[in-house]
Amino acid sequence: MDMEVKQLRNTVVVKLDGEMDMLMAEKLKKDIDQRLLNKPIANLIIDMEKVTFIDSSGLGAIIGIYKKINAVGGGIAMLGTQPHVKKVLVFSGIDKLVNIYSNECDDIMDEFR
Repeated sequence: MDMEVKQLRNTVVVKLDGEMDMLMAEKLKKDIDQRLLNKPIANLIIDMEKVTFIDSSGLGAIIGIYKKINAVGGGIAMLGTQPHVKKVLVFSGIDKLVNIYSNECDDIMDEFR
């Protein structure tokens, strides 16, 4: 799985590509943890358009990151989840913590204003 991360002020955008398994979950958690130590993150946007699979370690990473960002008053949004990945997110209850959007739209930024 590939991961591209960009940060603009207090917003981080992560583009994931491939399977969100144990290896990618650890990579994502470490990157976000490091960024939280260096600069405040108020908003995290995870582009899931190219994610083909997510397992329990991926779900755990998202929940852990949510807790850390929520603790500093921030929020998380997910974009472009494939139907089978979105089904896992909904069944796990993550959709109650994280806003999930089918694609990029201006409404997402309203969420963080």
